[in-house]
Amino acid sequence: MSHLTDSQLAKLKAALEQHKQELEQHFKDNGEENSLIGDSLKMSTGELSSVDNHPADSGTETFERSRDLGINLALNDELAEIDAALQRMEDGTYGICIVSKQNIPYDRLEAIPHTAYAVDYSPERSNSGERPVEEQVMTPPPAGAGQGREEQSGRFDDAGAWDSVEDYGSASSPVTPPGQDNGEGDS
Repeated sequence: MSHLTDSQLAKLKAALEQHKQELEQHFKDNGEENSLIGDSLKMSTGELSSVDNHPADSGTETFERSRDLGINLALNDELAEIDAALQRMEDGTYGICIVSKQNIPYDRLEAIPHTAYAVDYSPERSNSGERPVEEQVMTPPPAGAGQGREEQSGRFDDAGAWDSVEDYGSASSPVTPPGQDNGEGDS
């Protein structure tokens, strides 16, 4: 039936059950029993209103919620894969590729106990290649922007302000202004 020994199966089952318990504990610790974030922004922040005097705070909170939702979706998928692997153990099909019906090597199962695929038949996880929608309305920076822009434009801007001001010194280190004699050596 299976190419795996009883001790190998027991070891893999223990690893799956431990990881499943860790994932379930993650959702329980974060108060997300259903593994997804369902509260409204107003409810999750405890604020009386979702309109704030500090728009950056709302932006940060929205970003954090989006990130947490993405992480939870990935962990929820992994939890489903673990449950499926445990079911395959019960059915006696664990360790057999669901595509090719070939035995999955023990080393691969030890590394990824919830896998259902042999290496050659593993589905590719690719980036969609989609770019952020904001890029459709962004305009490129003006020519000469970046390093050396002051020299290119012929105008003074704040990029080189400190370099210009430090010639005149600071309160802790007086410096003679450029072009003026400091009086040394003329005595």
